[in-house]
This record gives sequence, structure tokens and C-alpha cells, in this order.
Amino acid sequence: MPLPNGWKLLEALVIELKSNLKLSTKLTLFITGSKLAIVGLFILLLPFLIGQIAANYTNFSLRNQQKKVLQNINKKGIDYYFEGDNSYGSYTMLKDEYIALETVAQKLKLDTIRDTKRIVEQDTIAYRVLSFTFQKNQKNYLLEIGKTTASINLYNDALQRFALYVLIILIALSIIIDLIFTRQLIKPLGQIIKLRLTNSRFPFKKKHGHINTSTQDFKYLDHSLISLMDQINEAFEKEREFTANASHEFMTPISILQNKMENLLTEESASEAIQEHIVDMMKTLERLKKISRSLLLISRIENEQFSKQDEIEPQTLFNEIVEEISHRLEEKNIQIDIDLSHNKRLSNINHDLLFQLFYNLINNAIKFNKENGRIQISDLLEKGHYSIQVSDSGQGIKAEDIPHVFDRFKKTGHAENAGYGLGLAIVKSIANYLNLKVQVNSILGEGASFKVIFEVEQHNSKAIT
Repeated sequence: MPLPNGWKLLEALVIELKSNLKLSTKLTLFITGSKLAIVGLFILLLPFLIGQIAANYTNFSLRNQQKKVLQNINKKGIDYYFEGDNSYGSYTMLKDEYIALETVAQKLKLDTIRDTKRIVEQDTIAYRVLSFTFQKNQKNYLLEIGKTTASINLYNDALQRFALYVLIILIALSIIIDLIFTRQLIKPLGQIIKLRLTNSRFPFKKKHGHINTSTQDFKYLDHSLISLMDQINEAFEKEREFTANASHEFMTPISILQNKMENLLTEESASEAIQEHIVDMMKTLERLKKISRSLLLISRIENEQFSKQDEIEPQTLFNEIVEEISHRLEEKNIQIDIDLSHNKRLSNINHDLLFQLFYNLINNAIKFNKENGRIQISDLLEKGHYSIQVSDSGQGIKAEDIPHVFDRFKKTGHAENAGYGLGLAIVKSIANYLNLKVQVNSILGEGASFKVIFEVEQHNSKAIT
């Protein structure tokens, strides 16, 4: 019975979510990347910005000194600086700053701040100089106030470091705040994925309440998924009920037909040719009967009509299977080797279902094996997992067919042994019901191997002792 299309849609959505980065990871990478880009850009621009700040501050300082000098001249007169001379000049001890005042031509008009060089006591020093002309007592004077560029840039490195530290702290705080907010914002999406998709097993039995979120998009997504899951469950229940009923109803007319054909065979009036045709029809009916029984078995498994209270020793189980299937092995002269070195006892299991699972695997290994072939059964215990592997030396499976080997009524691709695909479909149904995993490996022309893994959860709950 194929899965409803809605469930396949959900499976595709889970695969898509797993194959891509999580939304939270993407947002984290984007937030961190954008902040780092800002830091990088700021570091590149920081020397220029600090230089501009230092230059503007120097200009402001020079203008303040200009105002103070002019205020002193207005209050105390120009002679306060000249003291009888035609010019005035004053330098600090380290020549970091200087003030110069002198008489200039009437036509000279200046009001500038620029970088220039001055020769002071035979030393050439770079200054940032304010040049300003003004009128006093009908004379034109030039005021120059200079500050060395070295002293201006003295604190640039310290300012850059301080600004960088402050920026890094602010960026770190903003990243933390963004991540906390982002995590809280998309938390409902994570709950939806976990409850509705990742941890859900088909058919959906557990009923979950609606996710508590104030984001309308998440509410809509949650409601849509719940509605879709309900529709899938309803469709699956109808399909499963039909399969069970149809398979059960088929058995009665098939049995009647078989009885009538057997009666025809006993009649003396039937010719040999007619009897051969009747035998062929009985073989076809027998195959149809097996299909109906298989579908009934799958339906019973999916309806959970089997208990899980048996304890099984693998070696004993395989001895029973080989005893029942020995005639098939003899037909193709196939040697079967059972090497269960661990032979772990399994509990909380169903004997009939596990028997059927391995019976079908061994039957397939015989069916697609070659004459005088070999079947190897071995077990492995590692990392809390116990596994049993059935390998054959047969035809193998094409790589593109491996994902579909458990599909119901899937053809094998081998014309002489096309089969109906229900044997492996039963294996998959039993494995799902008993919480087992089945892995398939094959090399075309060399054989195939099916590994049945008893999960670690079962190991922890004493399913393996």
C-alpha cells in the first residue's frame, strides 16, 4: 500500500530542511557577518575619521586662540604684544606651538588655516597654521597661530584603539542581543519542525496542541501542517481499511475457484490439454492467494495486531528458518553459513514477525542467487547496536533501484525472476513496527546484503540482553 501523497510531501519538506542550513544558523551567520563587515569597514575608515576629527579639533582650537589674542589687543592695545617693536613672536619650549604678529601691507587680506612648514632655529617643522589679517590703528596686521602636526597626531593611535575597543564591545553586545531576539523569534518554527515533522512517525497518532506564538506566519504554518497531517491520516486509514477488506474478501472466491478446479481435475472426461490449463490456472490462483495473504499480513502489522512480548535467540530462529526453507536451498545447491558470534538474546519482540522478516530476506537471497551460490548470515555488536546481516553471492541490485526495493509491487528488473515486491515490503513493515532499521548494500553482479539493526533505544530498554 503506497503512502499518501501528502506524507511524501512532508517527507520532502523534512529532507529539504535537513539538507539546508537551519534558519537560525543562517540568521546567526548573517548577523555576525554583517557586524564583522561593519567592523572591517570601520577599521579601514578609522585613520581617516580620526585624522578628520583631529584636524577639526585643531581648527577649533586655533580659532579660540585667535579670539583670545584679538580680545587682548582690543582691551590692552597692540603694544601689549609689540612692546615697541615692529613684530612679535613666541614659541613654546618644545616648539609645539607659536604665535606671531607683524605689520603687513594694507592690501593683504588673509583668513586661512593650512598645513605649512616653518624654519625655527635652523629646524624645519611642519605646522598647521592659522593666518588672519585685521585692522588696528589704521594699520594692517597679520596674526599667525601655529601648532605642529606631530602634536596634533600625537594621540591618534590611542584614539583609534579606544574607538576600536568601544566599537567591538558595542558590536558584541548587539550580536548577543540580536541572537537572543532571533532565537526567541524563530523558536516556534523549531517547535513546529520538531513536533510536526522531525519526530513524527507515520501514521500520526500523537495529537499535539497548537504552538504558542504571536507570529501570524508561524500560526498559519502550524495550522496548515496539522490540517495536512489529519488529511493524510484519514486517507491512510481509508486505504488501509480497503486493503484489509479487499484482501480478506478475495480469499473466499479464490478458495471456491481452487475447489472447483480440483474437482475438474478429478473428472475422467477432462482431456490432458484441459488438465494442463487447469493446473496453470491453479498456479495463478495460488500466486493471487499469496498476494492476498501478504497484504493481509501487512494490514495486520500496520494495525498493530501483534504483541511484542517474545524473547528470541537468533541462532535458534535461523535454525527454524533453514529447516523450513532447506528444499529451496537444495534446488539451487546453495550453501548457507550462519556465523552468529554474539548471538544476543532479543526481548520485547514478536517471534512470528521476526521469523517472517528473516525468512523473506533469505528467500530473496535464494531467489536472486546463482547456482552453487552462497548465503552468509553474520552478526555485529558495536556502539550499543546489535545487527544481523544476510549477504548473498547473487545478481546484486542496481544502484538506482536500491532506494525502491521496499516499495510494494516493485519489479526487480530481472526478467526471469520479476517477482511482486511484497516480500521486501513485508520486511519494511515489520521493521517499522518493531522499531528496527534495514540497510541495503549491493554491487551489481557480485551480490547484495541486508543488515537489520536493533536500535540503541531497544538496547537501553533491555531489548537486547
